[in-house]
Amino acid sequence: MVKYQDPALDAVFAALADSTRRGILESLSNGSDVAVSELAAPHDMSLPGFMKHLKVLEDAGLVTRTKEGRVVSCTLEAQPMKQASAWITRYEKFWTEKLDSLARYLYQQEELQTWNRDWPRSPHSTSIATTPSRRKKSGARGPTRKR
Repeated sequence: MVKYQDPALDAVFAALADSTRRGILESLSNGSDVAVSELAAPHDMSLPGFMKHLKVLEDAGLVTRTKEGRVVSCTLEAQPMKQASAWITRYEKFWTEKLDSLARYLYQQEELQTWNRDWPRSPHSTSIATTPSRRKKSGARGPTRKR
């Protein structure tokens, strides 16, 4: 088995695995710098806890931090996500082909079962439809009531 190791790609997928970090990236997706305090506001956690999430994103290369005076701002870096997207696309193509092949096989099996189910017909009739039997004529008149 081939072992694929790309620490940068591993870091990107690890960073994207957490919903808080995905939310941070969504907040940065408009392309402008956003202050850390503004990024942290919608998340119900302490600032040190939030900074740990930013550190994971920064280590993965998804965010860059800049400091102007006392304000630290973050910017989205999309290049690592493009690499992850290319990796996913390659495997999406592989699995799409495999699932299409499975669908063709299952369709073929269904057609064979339908054909086999209809094949052994009765030697007396060439039709698979049933013919209703004729109505029997009634016999003699039944007893009558005296008045």
